Amino acid sequence: MQNKPRNTFPKAEHLFGKTATESLFARGTAFIAYPVRVVFLAVPKEKESDVPARLMVSAPKKRFKHAVDRNRLKRLMREAYRINKAPLFAALEGKEYQLHFSFNYIADKVEDFRFVEKKVRVALDKLIKKLP
Repeated sequence: MQNKPRNTFPKAEHLFGKTATESLFARGTAFIAYPVRVVFLAVPKEKESDVPARLMVSAPKKRFKHAVDRNRLKRLMREAYRINKAPLFAALEGKEYQLHFSFNYIADKVEDFRFVEKKVRVALDKLIKKLP
């Protein structure tokens, strides 16, 4: 029986750390599925990690002055990813690399969850098509 990925977003799937984020933005490829900008980079698999993809979410302080708004947007994007990540994990199964990517919110206003989820799904579909 095949292991189906659970709808969780554990710490192992979070992309963090200065070197990882700097290399993502320096060498990564970007595209836009408005209002989400996606930057992604395929990196060699880490020995201790069996996670196929690691994600980082961000919302700009320049556009959203209140931390409440930034935190809400990040929460919405994380939740939309958590619910819709199964096709991405299926596409990455058996690959020799791990995917590092970020979702950056680029719109000027806070949208509702239904809209953000639909756009995150579009972004994930585009990402799957662009996989190396």
